[in-house]
Amino acid sequence: MTTEKAPALPTVPPEKVIITVGDTKITAAQFNQIIDSLPPQSQVAARGAGRKQTADNLVRILVLSEEGRRRKLNENPAYQIQSMLQNANLLASRTFEAINQEVTVPEEEMRKYYEAHKAEYDQLRGGHILIRMQGSPVPVRPGQKDLTEAEALAKAEEVRKKLVAGEGFAALAIQESDDTQSGSKGGSLGTFRRNQMVPAFDEVAFKLAPGELSQPVKTQFGYHLIKIESQENWSFEEAKPELERRLKPEAAMKVMQDLEKKGNVALDPEFFSLPKQ
Repeated sequence: MTTEKAPALPTVPPEKVIITVGDTKITAAQFNQIIDSLPPQSQVAARGAGRKQTADNLVRILVLSEEGRRRKLNENPAYQIQSMLQNANLLASRTFEAINQEVTVPEEEMRKYYEAHKAEYDQLRGGHILIRMQGSPVPVRPGQKDLTEAEALAKAEEVRKKLVAGEGFAALAIQESDDTQSGSKGGSLGTFRRNQMVPAFDEVAFKLAPGELSQPVKTQFGYHLIKIESQENWSFEEAKPELERRLKPEAAMKVMQDLEKKGNVALDPEFFSLPKQ
């Protein structure tokens, strides 16, 4: 049995007028620009099955707007100040986006930040075996007991003894770990950076030497046995794209602050309770 596909929606030249309300005309290109301004989750429907509904909503707005002008509501001082503010807000948002795209972060600033935050760019490769306890958000594996905290700690210590005695980490992870996602891969967590794991896990993991096995580490998930394979540090060149992404908003804000200084800004000291100059 096959399901019929919905018919493809027609396409028209961008310059074609597709909506007319009084003297207002909207082309296909303008309609698409309107859709671009909608929240991302609404855009797909507005271009597809919801295209007509989007047009109906737009028509209602334009009809009411025409009626508002007929009633001269656009001459109301309250409307005019609100309209001015909304237009200014939209233009300000577009301008800040443009500044954020154009601004560059000097390399010396990126290097300075990198040197001051080098530890943030440590990267570990390793794995863990999780023994869950009651209250853990990790579900109980089928056929397994919901262990109390004391029972979970005892089991973690038992598993650790087996590892110290020479049993394989990957084999025990597959057999014993309640983190089934990493457990199915022999406990492997791949590579991870600081602050990507929960704090208690993170604190212990970044103190381990490669090849070292942790004592049981308690988190909200249960007790972890952590083993680190290798530790690396991103070079400045490797970290550079992320450094730029991190520092760009601050650079854009500096441009904004410079614009404010050049903008002949004045606040009434009496109204705002400011000290007189």
